[in-house]
Amino acid sequence: MHAYIASRYDQFLQDLETLVNVDSGSGHAPGLSRVARFFQERYDRLGWSTRALEFDGGSAPCLEGINRRGLPADPPFDFLFLGHMDTVFPEGTALQRPFSIRDGRAYGPGVCDMKGGLVTMLHAAEAIEQAGLAGALSICMAFNSDEEIGSHASRAWFEGLAAKSRRVLVFEPCRSTGQRVLQRKGVADFEVLCHGRAAHAGVEPEKGANAVLELAHQVLAVTGFARPEAGTTVNVTTITGGRAGNVIPDFAQAGFDVRIAGLEEARRIEGCFQNLSASGQANGVRVEVRGEINRMPMVPSEATWRLWEQIARIGEGLGLEMKLISTGGGSDGNFTAAMGVPTIDAMGPRGGRAHSADEYMDLDSVVPNTQMICEILKEAAEKRLP
Repeated sequence: MHAYIASRYDQFLQDLETLVNVDSGSGHAPGLSRVARFFQERYDRLGWSTRALEFDGGSAPCLEGINRRGLPADPPFDFLFLGHMDTVFPEGTALQRPFSIRDGRAYGPGVCDMKGGLVTMLHAAEAIEQAGLAGALSICMAFNSDEEIGSHASRAWFEGLAAKSRRVLVFEPCRSTGQRVLQRKGVADFEVLCHGRAAHAGVEPEKGANAVLELAHQVLAVTGFARPEAGTTVNVTTITGGRAGNVIPDFAQAGFDVRIAGLEEARRIEGCFQNLSASGQANGVRVEVRGEINRMPMVPSEATWRLWEQIARIGEGLGLEMKLISTGGGSDGNFTAAMGVPTIDAMGPRGGRAHSADEYMDLDSVVPNTQMICEILKEAAEKRLP
């Protein structure tokens, strides 16, 4: 199996180049559909059961693939492999910055976040089919198309798959120094809207209710919710207000990015926003709060730690340095971990600088990482994984 994976390295790069050169930013339905068709055709060739799915609120299909041969119609899955097809890059980026290789690294939009991980999922499936192991396992591959914008449309679907799964592996990139992820911060997006009353700023400002002034006080109050010592950060990220230099503004709005390390902090933050009220510094302004915690913190359970110990043993046996990191970025692993399903994240190839023009994937990680995934599947087939 290891020799087969190594022999498919050039095909891996060819597949990766094909996908990176397709614009598939969140909401770009033509590109996301092309990516979904690419994978559906390949899994169909393996004899897997595939279906493209569309959900209310989504603009592009998601893809599900299951190795059903010889299995019950609706099996509990030994593994759910989870990945996303969307990137953060706008249409036209692939033309401006197509796939390239320099100094042992692949570059291009979405190369590590997470098209490299998606290709790893596919090549691992092909390898276990070639080795005759697939019949001893029940595996589901789930590719969603809205992860970068919160997975609002796809979440219920893949949570349903996770509920029928013994383990979840998420194929976000392994960190640049080799770390996998068991713990991620929760993610919340909140907006504070201030509704005031317009008036002439020079003639009768006292008849107005200054929404911008109120919002300035709200920004100070909300950023004060942060507790860095507890892993909670609060950052104001967008702000709008006012429509003319001589008008008391009747509306202002700010957006906040909140990251939370633990469940207690999540409850505290929810309470802080629920109890937010007008400061009293701008009489007559009404304060409105919108938003929620859309990804709860990813906190490893005892079962997750047991699974990690076995995966680390497998990786170390292949000469990989198996490390862990806690990160502030969220993923769909937050959702599956919150359900109590053992979830290991960052199982894709090693890479870095995601979401930037310098995003890269280390090519020397491709073969050993895919070999590790297949060894994990082999041990599960032999009933040696928790």
